Amino acid sequence: MFSKSRINEPGPKPAEPEKTEAPAAAPKPATPEYSAPVASKPKPAASVLSSDLTVTGNLKTTGDIQVEGVVEGDIRAHLLTVGEGATIRGEVVADDVVVNGRIIGRVRGLKVRLTSTARVEGDIIHKTIAIESGAHFEGSVQRQDDPLQSGGKPAAIAPPSAPKALEEKKA
Repeated sequence: MFSKSRINEPGPKPAEPEKTEAPAAAPKPATPEYSAPVASKPKPAASVLSSDLTVTGNLKTTGDIQVEGVVEGDIRAHLLTVGEGATIRGEVVADDVVVNGRIIGRVRGLKVRLTSTARVEGDIIHKTIAIESGAHFEGSVQRQDDPLQSGGKPAAIAPPSAPKALEEKKA
């Protein structure tokens, strides 16, 4: 499994044996399976909002955001990390949400995690959720297959209507 082979270490390359074949008329074009992989755009680093920063307004990115300060507005991101001293007043929509601090408003995410220092006051709409012991949460939790879909409030379950039942008894 492991060896002291120096195959992967830099060093002088061994001399290639001489070719006795006649050179080809034209080089073969590269086929797709042998071509170099297409370089994708490097993933940018997370945007960090420092603890002494207060933002009033909405934030939207396809990247990652780490909030350590105060945001008064909605946030939409790929990954949102809320620091222990951070406060967000508004709706949060992200693929992944990790809450260490405070959110006052609705949280929508594919994966939502409330750590032991989290404080959430609002509804959570998720695909998967994890709530650690010690987290403070006031609101409702609803599982949806696509919690990121744009739409109004989630469909509420209608309570049984008492007046209708009374009307049926009277008739």
